Amino acid sequence: MTNHKQGAFRGSDTPGSPQGEGQGKGQGRNRRRRRKRADNRNRRPQRHQQGGNTRMITRDETSAGGLVVSGLAEAVSPEGDVDLSRIYVALIGRLDRRGRLLWSMPKGHVENGESKDVTAEREVWEETGINGTVFASLGVIDYWFVSEGVRIHKTVHHHLLRFVDGVMNDEDPEVTEVSWIPVSELIEHLAYADERKLARIAHDLLPDLARKEAAAGKATPR
Repeated sequence: MTNHKQGAFRGSDTPGSPQGEGQGKGQGRNRRRRRKRADNRNRRPQRHQQGGNTRMITRDETSAGGLVVSGLAEAVSPEGDVDLSRIYVALIGRLDRRGRLLWSMPKGHVENGESKDVTAEREVWEETGINGTVFASLGVIDYWFVSEGVRIHKTVHHHLLRFVDGVMNDEDPEVTEVSWIPVSELIEHLAYADERKLARIAHDLLPDLARKEAAAGKATPR
C-alpha cells in the first residue's frame, strides 16, 4: 500500500494559499496532539448478546469542526466580484478499509466544559496544523456509526473559521493527508453527501463574507 504520509501535506504548493506561516500562535502552542475518538461511519454493526436476546447499546456524542478559510478579501475584485478559486479551505484525508483516500472537514469531540466554537478551533488546529477563529456558523449534521459494539448517534456542529496562522501538516495519527482546496473545487472533493450540502451553503455564504472582509480592509495574514 502506498504510504500517503510521505509528503502528504500540501501547504506550500497551492497557489494563493498561506505560505511560510508558523511564527505566530501556532508554534507558540505547546499542546500535544491527542489520539481522538474515531469518526468511522463505515464500520459494520456489532451486537451484544445477552440472555439469548440481541441488542445494541446506543450513545449520543457531540462534535464540532468546520472549514478554516484563507484569502477572503483577496478574492474580491475592484468591481466587487468574488473569485471562489482564490479562496482556500483546509481539508483532511483518511484512508478507508479499501485504501481509498476520503476527504472531509476536520472535526472532533466536544470536551467537557468546552464551547463548540473552542472545540472547532482546537480540532482544526490538531488535525491540520492551522489556527483559525470562528466567525460564522455553517450548519449541523448528524449520522450514525458503530464503534466497539456501540451504536453512536453523532451530531456535528460546523463553523467557518478565519485563517490566523500556522503551518499545514499531517501530524495527527488519524489523518493521512491534509491539503488546501480552492472553494471552487470543494464540493467535488468531499466524500460524504452531508458535508457536500454544507459546502453548497459555504458557496452561498462566502461571497458576501469576502466582500465584508474587503470592505473592512482586512487581509489574510502572510
